[in-house]
Amino acid sequence: MSTAAPLSVPERVDDDILRIDNLSVEFHTDHGWTRVVDEVSLRVPPGVTVGLVGESGSGKTVTSLAAMGLLPPRGSRVSGSIRIAGREIVGLPESQMSNIRGVDVSMVFQEPRRSLSPSFTVGDQIAEVVRRHQGSSKRESFARAIEMLDAVGIPDARNRAKAYPHEFSGGMCQRVMLAIAMVCRPKLLIADEPTTALDVTVQREMLRLMKDLQHEYDVSILFITHDLGVVAEMCDQVTVMYAGQVVESTLIDDLFEDPRHPYSEGLLAAIPDARTKGARLSSIPGAVPAPWDWPQTCRFQARCEHAKVGRCDVEPIVLGGVGGGRAVRCVRDGELSLKGLAG
Repeated sequence: MSTAAPLSVPERVDDDILRIDNLSVEFHTDHGWTRVVDEVSLRVPPGVTVGLVGESGSGKTVTSLAAMGLLPPRGSRVSGSIRIAGREIVGLPESQMSNIRGVDVSMVFQEPRRSLSPSFTVGDQIAEVVRRHQGSSKRESFARAIEMLDAVGIPDARNRAKAYPHEFSGGMCQRVMLAIAMVCRPKLLIADEPTTALDVTVQREMLRLMKDLQHEYDVSILFITHDLGVVAEMCDQVTVMYAGQVVESTLIDDLFEDPRHPYSEGLLAAIPDARTKGARLSSIPGAVPAPWDWPQTCRFQARCEHAKVGRCDVEPIVLGGVGGGRAVRCVRDGELSLKGLAG
């Protein structure tokens, strides 16, 4: 396996709300113990939104679940370091981790209806978090739930708090999930493709709401998505993953203007452009390889139009700093002229 060099983004690592160093995750499969996340490192500073980008199968969600301590204790192995607000959580007992979730870190998922219980009102589900972490009375916690529903833009919050999830649209259910996640004012919000199942109008409203909540509650966000259009609107920094590894990490403007890894270039080229009406949409040929088929050299070389025999297929590729606060995993970095959206 490759050995990742420590990332240099950002420099003030001691202040990071989330700091992941050389995180590896293995699952027990029919192929034996299989590594699905390979020595991933990333940082989320205070008040900053960091995008975690890549295709399905790249390891984004597993990384986020590890950061929440939600991987199954049986059938999975986690190594490396995950620090939330300065506290190491790898190896932390569930009894202690449950006190961190909702207070230091919260998460919203792609399909909110699957995360909400159909048996309880939305107000009760928000209030339960307040009672669990703040010890409030039933009346006080329900009043706080109403306040939070109003904060996330649910009309007639006092009455709607008594409704059940099936009485809400998908977009409103996601607002409820945001209310649950934010009610105890966590330091870090992990958002795993929170707008994927929503139509474009509701998606834009959700992104605007998340930005507003970020400023109001001073929360850092790890935003997981495959949609670089959403990343451009939401994020300050971005980490690109492919086949369980970080392949590029940089500021958002730098990625869009000057991508340094061919996979980043491919993702940018795949963004639909209204100015090229009728043109064939760009795509990256092939698919992310299964974890048990990962090559010991460059994992992207089979799909890369810039791959070079004798360079990309010789040895594992190390993630290295290239200056300007960025890191890239490519042996041809510096000699390729890749196209960004401005190119």
